[in-house]
Parts: sequence; structure tokens; C-alpha cells
Amino acid sequence: MWRNSATLSFSSKLLSSSSSSSYPIYIRYASAFSISSPNVVVEEALFPSFQRFYCSSAAPSPSPSSGSVIKLGFLADKSDALRPLSSKARDAIQLARHYGRCYWELSKARLSLLVVATSGTGYVLGSGYAVDLAGLCCTCAGTMMVAASANSLNQVFEINNDAKMKRTRLRPLPSGRIAVPHAVTWASSVGLAGTALLACKANMLAAGLAASNLVLYAFVYTPLKQIHPVNTWIGAVVGAIPPLLGWAAASGQISLNGLILPLALYFWQIPHFMALAYLCRDDYAAGGYRMFSLADPSGQRTAAVAFRNCLYLIPLGFIAYDWGVASGWFCVESTLITLAISAAAFSFYRHRTAQKARRMFYASLLYLPVFMSGLLFHRLSDDQHCLQNNPDRVVEISSSSQDLIDNEEDYQKEVKHFASGPRARPPVAYASIPPFPFLPAPSYVGS
Repeated sequence: MWRNSATLSFSSKLLSSSSSSSYPIYIRYASAFSISSPNVVVEEALFPSFQRFYCSSAAPSPSPSSGSVIKLGFLADKSDALRPLSSKARDAIQLARHYGRCYWELSKARLSLLVVATSGTGYVLGSGYAVDLAGLCCTCAGTMMVAASANSLNQVFEINNDAKMKRTRLRPLPSGRIAVPHAVTWASSVGLAGTALLACKANMLAAGLAASNLVLYAFVYTPLKQIHPVNTWIGAVVGAIPPLLGWAAASGQISLNGLILPLALYFWQIPHFMALAYLCRDDYAAGGYRMFSLADPSGQRTAAVAFRNCLYLIPLGFIAYDWGVASGWFCVESTLITLAISAAAFSFYRHRTAQKARRMFYASLLYLPVFMSGLLFHRLSDDQHCLQNNPDRVVEISSSSQDLIDNEEDYQKEVKHFASGPRARPPVAYASIPPFPFLPAPSYVGS
């Protein structure tokens, strides 16, 4: 008790004498007091040399003078003034993260990146020997924007259906994380920007393919999902256009060689979506979608369609080799991976269970990147294709070129011999001979 009363009286004397004492002395006394007293709470200010003291004892202590309050509290006031700025910056960062996450989910970014990969592969295949990296980047960026726009419009139109499905009810629109006008504005902006980028940096053919694919996906495929099961085949057409877009952006035209990868994507999407529709058929039924698997309770027709389209993939390796798009090694690799996915589809056809359908789904996910990688690795340019198919013709052209070089050398020799001979007379020299004696004689006649 005596020690506590002593410390309290000491604090009262210290605070009462703060107005008369100098500032550095007050800081030294305050530091010593904060160490010796157990009932004092010290609040650190912005800098350690400025401290504010509050006595936790029940006994009231004399309030310091106004001058000491100004000396001890002006930095705390400044820190309080900075707090609204930091909170505004924090709110801005959280808002940017929120909308960035919403835009990512609206765009179905992983699916859009797969579309970009197929478009970039088509661009490389259509470039020939040299690949324009700037054009490739612009084509991929434009494709990404158009794909993001199409997927966002798809979610705008299917907001009520997505709210009924477990797989999609947490998307930004059904969950209310973003408003419908905001999503429409986002989709329209990125769609127009992507189409304009392709028109300016690639060509109008690529921009037209991108715009037509956006319309086909958002305004034909999306409503057709609730009308007829043929929507799966329309969706396969939508997925086959991006590699053709890339080929057109690189070469400026559409040729037979550019149809290899689009055909592969078209036939690949059928077993891929059939497996997904079989696994999620209850969810699709709850959402009101008319999928092919809903009219097939046993799953036999669904598995048969998947297996048949896997078999359609087998000749593509031979066609790519025959048309000069890839080498013979790609023919072998394509046949092997196609037989692997066909085996998974046949296993699903024999035993129509969720496990077999999931295995075929994973096999389809593995097939596409392996097929595109092999096509890029074993691709042939036009010069390599001519050299591989017509080696005799190349030797004949080389010999003809050598003959032309020899003839050119002989011609140069004749020109030099003619130039070293007697100099020819100009026409005026012949005019100086009778019957034209009145013309002046040239200078070399007298020499």
C-alpha cells in the first residue's frame, strides 16, 4: 500500500510539474516511471521518443496542461488522419480482387485458355517455316477476349438454369456477386476489343471467324441446350473453329491442310461431352437442359456415339502425313493415342458405369494436348514437304541451276572479250565519209 501510494503521489507531482520542466527531462522521468510502476499503461506513438501515459489506478490523477497535451498528442492526431487513406486503399484492393475473381469465373478462364491453345497451335501450323511471334501473341490475346465474351454471355442467358444446378449455382451471377448489367457490359467490351484486335493485327478473315463463333456459341448453342440434344454437335462446331481461326490469321486463307486440327477437335469433343453428360445427367435434368444422355437411361446409345467418334479420329494421322502437314512419326503417335482413347470408350460401351465414364473423360483430357504437341513437334513446312516428297526433282532443279550459272559465266567472259577488242566507231564517223564530206571528222581519224 505504501509503495502504491508513493508511486501515485510521484506521478501526480510529475504531471503537475510537466509545464514548468523542460521537455527532455520529462521524457527521461517518464521512461523511468514506466519501468518502476506496475499500474501504468504505456501507448506507443508513431515514434518511440513520444509516449502517452494513462494511469490505470482508480484514484484520479491531475490532468496535464494543454501545452503537454499538444507536445505528446500531435503525432497521434496525424496517424488518425492517415487512417482513412489506408482504409480507402484497402477497400480499393479488395474491390479489385472481387471483380477480378468475378471476371475470371464469368470468362471460364481455364476453358478459354484451352481455346487459346488450339488457336495458337493453328497459327503455328499455318505459319510455315517462320512464326511471327508478335502476330501469334495478338491472335492468342484476341481469341482469349472473344472466348471470355462468349462464356460470359452464356452465363448471362443461363442464370436461372445455373441457380438450379449444384455444379453452377455458386457462379457470380446466380450467387449475386455481380449484377447482370455489369456482366453484359463486361462481355460486350471484351468481345468488341478482341474482334477489333484480330481485325487490326491479323486479318479480316480471322476477325470474321471469331465474331461468327461468338454468335454461334452465345445465340445458337446456348438456347439450343434447352431445346434439342443436337446442341452437342453444334458445340463441337464451335470448338473446331478456333484452330481454323489461328490458321487463317497466319496464312490469310483457309486450305485443306488447315482442316486437320479442326477435324480432330470436332470428333474429340463428342466423346468428351458424352462422358460429361453421362456423369452429370441428374444435374443437367435439374437445370432443364436437353442433353443426349437424358433420353438414354441405359447409356448404351451415349457410349456408342462416343466410341464411334473415337474411331473417326484414327485416320487423321495418316491424312496429316499424306497432305504434308506432319511427318510419318506423327502418323504412328496419333494412331497410338487414338487407339488408347478408343479402348477407354469401348470399355465404357461394355460396362456403362460412372467409373468407366470418368476414365473415358480423363482419357479425352489427355488426348488433346498430346495430339497437338505431336502435331507441332512433327510439323513440316512447305519447303520440307517438297524436299521429302520429290528428292529427284530437287536434284534436277539443282543441276539446272548449275547450268544456268555456267552459262552466265560464259556470257560474262564474252562481254569482257568484246570490251577488250577494237573500239567500235560511233555513227557520226561513218557520216564523215563521202557522200557526206561536209560532216566534221571524228578526232581519232587523224591519229
